[in-house]
Amino acid sequence: MTKFNLTEWSLNHKQLVYFFVALVFVAGIFSYQRLGRMEDPDFVVRQMVVSVAWPGASARQMEEQVTDKIEKKLQDTPGLDYLRSYSRPGQAVIYVNLAESVNKQDVRPTWLEVRNMVNDIKSTLPQGVVGPAFNDRFDDVYGSIYALTADDYSYEEMRERAEQIRRTLLGVANVKKAELIGVQAETIYVEMQSAKLAQLGIDPKVIIAAVQAQSAMTPSGMVETPDDNVYLRVSGMFEDVEGLKNMPIRVNEQTFRLGDVAEIKRGYTDPMDPKMYVNGQPAVGIAVSMESGGNILTLGTDLAAAIDKVRQDLPLGMGIHQVADQPQVVKESIHEFIKSLQEAIVIVLAVSFLSLGLRTGVVVALCIPLVIAGIFVCMAILGIDLHKVSLGALIMALGLLVDDAIIAVEMMTVKLEQGWERFTAACYAYTATAFPMLTGTLITCAGFIPIGFSKGSAAEFTSSLFPVMTVALLISWLVSVTVTPLLGYRLIKPQPAADKQHDIYDTRFYRLFRRVLVWCLEHKKTVLAITAACFIGSIFLLTLVKQEFFPPSVRPELIVELTLPEGSSLAATEREAQAFAEAIAGDDGNIASYSYYVGEGSPRFILTMEPKLPATNYAQFIIVAKDLDARDALNRKIEQLFADRFESVRGHVEFIQTGPPSAYPVMLRVSGYDHEQVRGIANQVAAIMAQDADLTNINFDWQEKSKVMHLAVDQDKARMLGLTSQGLAQDLQTQLSGAAIAEYYEQDKTVDIVFRIDAQSRKDLAAVKDLPVHIGNGRFVPLEQVANISYAGEEGLIWRYDLKPTITVRADVVDGVTGNDATRKIYQNVASIRKTLPPGYSIDVAGSAERSAISVEFLLKTVPAMVAVIVILLMFQLQKISLMVLTLLTAPLGIIGVSLSMLLTQRPMGFVAELGILALSGMIIRNSVILIDQIEKHIRDGETPWDAIINSAVLRFRPIMLTAAAAILGMLPLVPSTFWGPMAVAIGGGLLGATIMTLLVLPTMYAVWFRVEPGTEKQNPD
Repeated sequence: MTKFNLTEWSLNHKQLVYFFVALVFVAGIFSYQRLGRMEDPDFVVRQMVVSVAWPGASARQMEEQVTDKIEKKLQDTPGLDYLRSYSRPGQAVIYVNLAESVNKQDVRPTWLEVRNMVNDIKSTLPQGVVGPAFNDRFDDVYGSIYALTADDYSYEEMRERAEQIRRTLLGVANVKKAELIGVQAETIYVEMQSAKLAQLGIDPKVIIAAVQAQSAMTPSGMVETPDDNVYLRVSGMFEDVEGLKNMPIRVNEQTFRLGDVAEIKRGYTDPMDPKMYVNGQPAVGIAVSMESGGNILTLGTDLAAAIDKVRQDLPLGMGIHQVADQPQVVKESIHEFIKSLQEAIVIVLAVSFLSLGLRTGVVVALCIPLVIAGIFVCMAILGIDLHKVSLGALIMALGLLVDDAIIAVEMMTVKLEQGWERFTAACYAYTATAFPMLTGTLITCAGFIPIGFSKGSAAEFTSSLFPVMTVALLISWLVSVTVTPLLGYRLIKPQPAADKQHDIYDTRFYRLFRRVLVWCLEHKKTVLAITAACFIGSIFLLTLVKQEFFPPSVRPELIVELTLPEGSSLAATEREAQAFAEAIAGDDGNIASYSYYVGEGSPRFILTMEPKLPATNYAQFIIVAKDLDARDALNRKIEQLFADRFESVRGHVEFIQTGPPSAYPVMLRVSGYDHEQVRGIANQVAAIMAQDADLTNINFDWQEKSKVMHLAVDQDKARMLGLTSQGLAQDLQTQLSGAAIAEYYEQDKTVDIVFRIDAQSRKDLAAVKDLPVHIGNGRFVPLEQVANISYAGEEGLIWRYDLKPTITVRADVVDGVTGNDATRKIYQNVASIRKTLPPGYSIDVAGSAERSAISVEFLLKTVPAMVAVIVILLMFQLQKISLMVLTLLTAPLGIIGVSLSMLLTQRPMGFVAELGILALSGMIIRNSVILIDQIEKHIRDGETPWDAIINSAVLRFRPIMLTAAAAILGMLPLVPSTFWGPMAVAIGGGLLGATIMTLLVLPTMYAVWFRVEPGTEKQNPD
């Protein structure tokens, strides 16, 4: 570094430097305009859904015959973390979750292997199994959701119009998908009264066969002439419902029109399909997702223009509403962060101007936009979008990127105050500080290595911190040794030569600091003992800091879940959802809008939300509050509503998360082999949880049984009548639930024709015993003559975790308590149960606490690499093992300030704060390096070790304090943020304490290590 002086080269090539400065500014402006805009950074959802159907099977049969076989095969999945599944009557859904250490590029090939493995065992599944079906696009985000509502229009008319809108939106640039929500499939029903079936002696199979024969699409041949191919088309297929009504049926030597013996009507699927409502009105939704790498703000503008055109063409009575508007959320979020960035710039400039003076402050101020422009250029090259994490990283970087500029210009100013020439002073700043600054910059960058190279979704979510901070710090160093001296050369006036002998450190403040430092050096044992006590005390204080994974979002949405008892019908769920909607509809002061979904959850409109799969006993409300205060008021009101009015509904209210989601704040997983024993253990856990005043709404993900009617067939009598159990089951299925017997084709629609008996006979449990069972030749017998009817309960839902039946005991927490703290406490409280569990049974932490532990584990795995890089950099700079070790010992001292600041501000220790603590160590070591290097330089210049320690601390006091002040105060705009606030407080408090330690304790540690006393003439060798 002494042979080639980059500052000298810059001063000798001013025009070239000016050119590149202008080039970076222009490139930065263009790059900023082209950067993608997102609400949250992407992280890989390593989850695939495999679903299978086996109509007629119970939940236990699904588990044993289908789920278990598929899960055993899926255990061979490369990189598998765990399998989680649920079995319902006739249905099984298996979640395949890959380990968070699986690389992003390996996820898609793994899903292909999953498909192949499941298809390989398809032949071993029971007859009648439908599927399996696969969903490996579980991470699609539908950031813009529109709802079409209509007065006096049918669902089908709304669907047709929504389909037109969907196709229009697919033509908008950067639209990846557009899906319809809440569509009700049309069905043509052929309904007969059970009494009329028996009275006329009509075999349902005759009707079914006749309809199938009439509606079947059958090729009728082609005549090939010398010139043409002429196809034959036979008429007779149903062209409308009237054609079906008029179809002749020949039964028992008599001919009937189908419409004379059956009611034929066109309607919608019964039981209904999942529905969507907006502000209490039935709606058909259009969910739109964006192509990867698109600009959500541009997409929002284009979608708004397309919807405006659509709105103009809507018929009277139809309206279209936007229920999810991610572009607007991103716009507001970026606006807030830009505002925070501006505040941080003002704060840093104020520090520069107040401490360095006007001209010197201007030099530092001019470097800030240049560095930011360079960051935007690098972000564009690296493909980093503007989102919550990258913008937060920019604000964090702002307090650090001026450090090198302050150090360089401060050294130059000192020399000018001592009467040096401008050129010589600028070049000396490079000679004296460039190499230590570069080492310190690289060490600060190394503090972010765990963030950049850790595995897992949480690390992926925050991974852009590392490249943004690294780029910012490296560019700031380059600017500080090229542009900063050039600006200082132009703007800072040299001091008169008469001041050459003036000692600028001979002031009242510096004399006071010198006396304090000398006292510390003279009372080394006392100072080190106090420091050790503070450090040990801070470790204890950290245990008092609240723990959490990621904080709730500040978005205004409330997500309200309504879960009815297992086995509840979709109609019952709809009634409860409508009653709840009526209960909240009058709160216009707090609610901006609301939508709800019956029978399924909302599409994933934000990546940190996990969509719910269809379930007949489930409804979900997305309530948009007018502001955060209104959101909190609504939360209290809804919780009171659930307590007072909806006794048969398990209600759950949650906010959108800012990181990987979890269903409940507190979750304990109880696993074992026997269902009843697992249920008993789960009840014990729930009983202990109920004694904890911090927990509310304690529930299970499955527990209660569903109602079932058993038909014990008299096999002897059935055989005598020519019946089989299979034939009886099919007959009952056809009569009660209906059987699709044919299809009706209309334009682009395929409508099922379903045969069933009338509603009065099929919806009354008491009438089931009287259902007519056809025994041939037009004869019928009542069902009760061939089967004994009884009622019982059976498993309506069975969850499994890694092939074991598993019940998750879940709970909400009261205000002021974090989920991680409550989980840790309750897990300790169930220790007595855990000790008595039989082999193969376990109680494990689940949810956010489990994810938090996994993420920290991944984070800690990269710490050795961080330490190794820092040690290597220290050895290159200091070239002595003793100095390297001494410098490393200062890193943990930041914990003292961290614990105090977190406790005083009552901020929780989350994943982001933990990242900040690791990064803090690099910042602390950086300051230590600069001070140690200065001490060594003074000793090499001939000063005694005692004087070198004191003079170096005095010399480096102002730049160390200024850089620390810029970094700490630059964090202030982030403090109000729920996401960044804990990290800002941890770094700010830790850096404040560590800076004081660097200036007072580090010199004391140096003196102790090398046995430096006032009379020491030379430094002790290593």
